[in-house]
Amino acid sequence: MRLILLATCLVLAVQAENWPGWRGPRGDGTSSESALAIRWNDTENIAWKTRVPGTGHSSPIIWNDQVFLTTAREAEQERILLALDRQSGAIQWQRTVLRCPPETIHRLNSRASGTPATDGERIYVAFLRPEGKLVIAPNVSNERLITPGRVIMAAYSLDGREIWRKDLGPFVSAHGFNSCPVLFQELVILNGDHDGDSYLVALDCKTGDERWRVPREHRTRSYVTPLIRTIAGRTQMVLSGSHRVTSYDPLTGQIHWKTDGPTEQFIASMVFNGDLFFVTGGYPERHILAIQPDGHGNVTDSHIRWRTKRGAAYVPSPILSGDYLLVVADSGIASCFDAASGERHWMERLPGGHSASPVTAEGRVYFTSDQGITSVVEAGKEFNVLAQNEIGERVSASVAVSHGQIFLRSHRHLFCIAPTKP
Repeated sequence: MRLILLATCLVLAVQAENWPGWRGPRGDGTSSESALAIRWNDTENIAWKTRVPGTGHSSPIIWNDQVFLTTAREAEQERILLALDRQSGAIQWQRTVLRCPPETIHRLNSRASGTPATDGERIYVAFLRPEGKLVIAPNVSNERLITPGRVIMAAYSLDGREIWRKDLGPFVSAHGFNSCPVLFQELVILNGDHDGDSYLVALDCKTGDERWRVPREHRTRSYVTPLIRTIAGRTQMVLSGSHRVTSYDPLTGQIHWKTDGPTEQFIASMVFNGDLFFVTGGYPERHILAIQPDGHGNVTDSHIRWRTKRGAAYVPSPILSGDYLLVVADSGIASCFDAASGERHWMERLPGGHSASPVTAEGRVYFTSDQGITSVVEAGKEFNVLAQNEIGERVSASVAVSHGQIFLRSHRHLFCIAPTKP
């Protein structure tokens, strides 16, 4: 019996993984966890529910027994980093990263939308600090005044001690700020696409010292979090935005390859299945592209494997599960494609509009709507909804999965969802 219990504990330890940044340990929404809850409501299979002070659309991240989350208390003019206990949901500490007036934002954005990242030693977080006079918004159809500002990144220890903070440069966008730090080796990298002098910047994780910075040529707002993969000995950091899809070397910022377009602005992050990169976006046109990763220079005419416009998403990122690419449009229309060929297996409506990006585990895909309804769909050639779960609160944040638990942030609470133990 002891050997059986020990073996069970070892299996659980192997399966459990941290969720250290935007879209998890691989940056693509995939989880290796098993035995996750499939059904829940506002009381069933809820391990705990904690009221989150302030408002924000950032996703939670998890490292061992701590959950980290950003929020904004607008009346108090505070941008905050929170730490919670993963087992109980109790708030362990909160730190005010910035005190400043609220910036102008899009109605679907928040003032704490950037998901933090952690390497297990430090937590990295970025906010916008508005400053200066109001300016006329660039790159919009209706003229209006907005607040320009500067991007501030800070690093904190796991017990809430500030280690460093850096001013990364100016930022101006009619839609506000939303950028998620990405970690690679000893670097923390941030996408600074905006309607001014845009940039990608990499800092030293320990000191915050700048290691490289490259300009983004089209000076256009986008909110894509880069995806990093090593392919045939070449490490690529790939993101859409600023009128392009571009692959960079994350150690230097040097460009490997790029495409023209397919459109101007992007929000959804990309995914990679070992053969192709997939992008969905954006504005004013919407496209889904599959791109071969082995190119050099401009690959627009040579490396796009397949393309479609029907069913593309602007805000929610795509997800891969096995041989399938799944996309939910902002309207709630979900599609399942054969990832290799682009053949569409099905196209069906899910409840409500969607802003959150899906996650997947054990061949199931979890789509969470703005109304707080999570549809659990089997990835496959046939459309099969396993469950639809309501929490009764609006949701804009993408869920996180760690240690057999699902962490779902609504506009008011953070929910920890786990199967009820007998």
